[in-house]
Amino acid sequence: MWCLGEITGEYLARLEDVVSLYHLPYNEKRPVICLDELPFQMLGEKVAPMEMKPGAIKKFDYEYERKGVASVFVAFEPLSGKRLVKVYPRRTKADYCRFQQEVINEWSSAQVIALVQDNLNTHNASSFYQNLSAAQAYGLMKRFEFHYTPKKGSWLNMAELELSALSRQCLARRIPDIETLSRELESIVKERNELEIKMKWQFTIENAREKLNRHYENVILKTNITKH
Repeated sequence: MWCLGEITGEYLARLEDVVSLYHLPYNEKRPVICLDELPFQMLGEKVAPMEMKPGAIKKFDYEYERKGVASVFVAFEPLSGKRLVKVYPRRTKADYCRFQQEVINEWSSAQVIALVQDNLNTHNASSFYQNLSAAQAYGLMKRFEFHYTPKKGSWLNMAELELSALSRQCLARRIPDIETLSRELESIVKERNELEIKMKWQFTIENAREKLNRHYENVILKTNITKH
């Protein structure tokens, strides 16, 4: 499902930048990796579920207890079918910095990572400088090439598709604590990595210019009106 915000010159520039990345050939030294995060509400049972019996499914009571929140971070490389998922108690600049260090360790053979992400206020190199020494922050920053999706253009981030798959397999039910959440996600991610489940992005720049042609024209028209 597409959610298009106001389409400006900046929107179109970011759209074409991200789409062009998705159609580059695989390059182990410069992998294209998509990053996203998902807030997760942990829930416990007020009444113990009725266990499964032969011919009957497990039954849960409608009441539940709130057990706090967590943030699920995912980094996904569509062309290799490799993903990394970590769970943190919060969604802070420190958590973002920590996860990016994990990404570098996981893709250690990469010289630089072309990173696709949204415009969240933590998603930039300032998070490194606020949590690491200047030398460490600079070294981490130089390992990334940041590419941002347009505002209200998160449909361009393939990490959202990966999170959707994880949600259907794990996150759509009640999980009471971070330990259980991390353990179950780790199991699913291990299986998906072993199967090398990839994604092929089919939407091209040519498709964008055809389907969004009137928006491209309106951007030019508005600019010309402003000039006059």
